[in-house]
Amino acid sequence: MDAADSAGHGWYRFILSFPPHLVREYVNRLGIDSHQKVLDPFCGTATTVVECKKLGIASMGVEAHPMPHFAGQVKTDWTINPDELLNHATQIADAVQHELASQGINDDVDSSDRLNDIDLLTLPAESMRLLLTDSMSPMPMHKTLVLLKHLQERSGSQFHRHELLALAKSLVSKIGNLHFGPEVGISPAKPDVAVVSTWLENVTVMAEDLRQLGSSMHTPAAVYRADSRQLMRAVPADSIDAIITSPPYPNEKDYTRTTRLESVLLGLVRDRAEMKQLKQSLMRSNTRNVYKGDDDDVWVADHAEIQRIAKEIEDRRIAMKKTSGFERLYAKVTKLYFGGMARHFDELKAVLRPGARLAYVVGDQASYLQVMIRTGQLLADIAERQGYEVIGIDLFRTRLATATNQQLREEVVLLRWPGTSSTIH
Repeated sequence: MDAADSAGHGWYRFILSFPPHLVREYVNRLGIDSHQKVLDPFCGTATTVVECKKLGIASMGVEAHPMPHFAGQVKTDWTINPDELLNHATQIADAVQHELASQGINDDVDSSDRLNDIDLLTLPAESMRLLLTDSMSPMPMHKTLVLLKHLQERSGSQFHRHELLALAKSLVSKIGNLHFGPEVGISPAKPDVAVVSTWLENVTVMAEDLRQLGSSMHTPAAVYRADSRQLMRAVPADSIDAIITSPPYPNEKDYTRTTRLESVLLGLVRDRAEMKQLKQSLMRSNTRNVYKGDDDDVWVADHAEIQRIAKEIEDRRIAMKKTSGFERLYAKVTKLYFGGMARHFDELKAVLRPGARLAYVVGDQASYLQVMIRTGQLLADIAERQGYEVIGIDLFRTRLATATNQQLREEVVLLRWPGTSSTIH
C-alpha cells in the first residue's frame, strides 16, 4: 500500500489485502461514477468500500468473518470528531496506566520480572485454546486485558468501536508474538511490550486520518455480515452497478487463523462451537473448513476441467502415499471452492442491474500437491456458463511458486452482466 493511501485503509488490514490503487484503476476502467453503486461481496477489511467512499462513490461490502466485518464497519465510519476521540482515549490510557502502576507495572518499562508477584489476568480456558500457542506472552496479555476492561466499562461511548479497532491493530502489529510471511507464524516471545502507548499511537493515527477524511463522511458506505453465497440476505435486488472484489483462492490459507488473536481478544469468537459456525459461513477454500454435508461441489459436477484437476490431485496424492486427513480433502476442497463460486455468481444475478460490470482479483494456485490451478481462467468459464459476458482477463502481477518455481499469475477477471441468463447445466 502506498503511504499516500494509508488514511482509513491503514487502521487495520490483512497482510495480503489488495492495494487501494487497484480499486481506483478499475473504478476508472469500468467507468464507475458517483451516480452508481459498487458492491464488494468478499470485502475483507473493506479496501474497496473505503476507497469508493474516498472517491465519493456509494458502496457496500459483504463479509462473513466477524473480525474483518467489524473492521470494515469502523473503517467506513468517519463521523467521529477526531479531537474528542483522542481526548476520550487519552482519559482511558491514563486510567489504565494508573491501575497498572498500582500493581507495580510501568507499561513503558519491561515488567516481566513482576510475573510472580501479580495475579495476572488471562482469558477463559476455552478462549485460550483457540489461540495459536505462544501467540501472546503473559504480561502483555495481562496489560491488554486491563485495557479491555476499561474499554468495556465505557462501551456506550460513540468512540468505543474505533478504540477497539485500534487495539486489534496493536495486537497484530506489536503486542502479540506474531509474524506474517504471508502465513501467520509465531516469533520469539516478547516477555513484555508497551500496550497502552502502542494502542494510543494507533488511536492518534485514526484521529489524524479523520481530519483528512471528513469531507467524504456523507458518501454512503455500508458493510454487512453475510455469506457471499447468500447475498440476497444483505443486498437489495437490482441495486448494484459494479463489483470490485478479491475472493479467496483455492489454497490452504485459513483466514480464521490469520485473524485469531484479535478475534478472540475482542470477544468475536469465544469457543470452538463459534469457530466452527464461523468456518461454515466461509467459502470453502481450504481443508480446515470442510464439513460433512458440504455440497457446493454439485454446482461444478459437470465441469470437465475442474473434475480433471480434482482427479489429478487425488491421483497424485495416492501415488505419493499421502494419507493425512487434510491431504485426503485436497481434491474435495478444490471442487467445493469452484462450486461455491458458481453458487455465488448465481446468487449475484438478483442484485445486479443490467449492464453491471465486474472485476474479480484472483490468483493461480499450486498448493495442492503442486497441481496447477488457473483460478482466473476457471472462474471466467464458470461465470460465462452462468450467463455473464467475459470482457477479458488482465494480468495484475506474477509471482513464483516456492515449491515448483512455476510462474503464478494474479489476474483481474472482467465480466459484464447483460441482465438475462441462460445457465449451462
